[in-house]
Amino acid sequence: MSSVAEKIKQFAHTYAPDTVALRRHLHAHPELSFEEHNTAAYVEQALRSFGLTPTRMATTGVVAVIEGRNPAKKTIALRADLDALPIVEQNEVSYKSKNEGVMHACGHDVHTASLLGVARILQELREEFEGSVKLIFQPGEEKFPGGASVMIKEGVLQQPAPESIMGQHVFPMLPAGKVGFRSGMYMASADEIYITVTGKGGHAAMPEQNIDTVLIAAHLIVALQQIVSRHASPKVPTVLSFGKVEAMGATNVIPNEVKIQGTFRTMDEKWRKEAHKRIKKLAEGLCESMGGSCDIDIKNGYPYLKNDPELTARARKAAEAFLGEDNVVDLDLWMGAEDFAYYSQEVAACFYRLGTRSDARNITSSVHTPTFDVAEEALETSIGLMAWLAVQELSATKV
Repeated sequence: MSSVAEKIKQFAHTYAPDTVALRRHLHAHPELSFEEHNTAAYVEQALRSFGLTPTRMATTGVVAVIEGRNPAKKTIALRADLDALPIVEQNEVSYKSKNEGVMHACGHDVHTASLLGVARILQELREEFEGSVKLIFQPGEEKFPGGASVMIKEGVLQQPAPESIMGQHVFPMLPAGKVGFRSGMYMASADEIYITVTGKGGHAAMPEQNIDTVLIAAHLIVALQQIVSRHASPKVPTVLSFGKVEAMGATNVIPNEVKIQGTFRTMDEKWRKEAHKRIKKLAEGLCESMGGSCDIDIKNGYPYLKNDPELTARARKAAEAFLGEDNVVDLDLWMGAEDFAYYSQEVAACFYRLGTRSDARNITSSVHTPTFDVAEEALETSIGLMAWLAVQELSATKV
């Protein structure tokens, strides 16, 4: 283990309590997507206290650059997200959300506090490495079009332009102290599907006088599953699910229309576009064949997330050296979506998972639930590892 690694470990241990305090403040004061005004100001204040000069992007996004020796030699980026979710927190903890109905139920408070901890470590060690580290605190990961896309449009990957970007996400299925990596395809694209089936409503006892929108919708939901079962390649993970069906009729009333909402997810951009066309064609044809019609709107969400093989291999090797091989695991494909995927479509990217689970303390709830929390010892792992990965990547040479 190098002397720099040892210094990072010591700083991580020393700054862990402060990082936990940052996380608790953020957790207690969550803000929804693209409304992170107080959060952004808090991040700016912390960065300035470390001797950095933050700038704003995308209204509530914050960017800062740490310059080592020979800062123009190479630039890499590290990313965290700022926003919370519209969930009522049920945890009874001292840092429980003070904003009723808003909660950091996806761990973005951990991501932001961690990147602040990393910034503090790297600023202390800036004479120990060459190049620059761009810190990206982005808004709106949880809401389309995704803060990452807005930040990219406003030039976050320019001046200086990073050669690579790394990010992490809490992972309550993995014990604190461990991390996970996966090369190549990792997370799915995520599109929203909105269908309105229109027919002729009327008395349910006289169906021959109606065009039954409920029956059409039922057939449509079943028929659309063939898009996956009969057209998707077995090599390309694909999911088509419908989570909301609204038919405002009654036991004896067939409504004039039925609204259906769902999601389409996959890991291939060419197939994604083809599938959209197939979904629309099948829906329109089936509704017409049953005497009705439909309006279908497919909103393009985040692209699929791909981890650059070379960058991920280097990061995993560095993590094994820093944490020990037993604390680094392989990740399965994940059909969830992340707007970090936008970065992965632009530059070499590595998005890895941070274990936050503690069975002994019953910290086991999944993300996006009202009882989600993290084992806070994970923050020492988080800030130490990400600082180490940054230093290692700055010194890495392309094969």
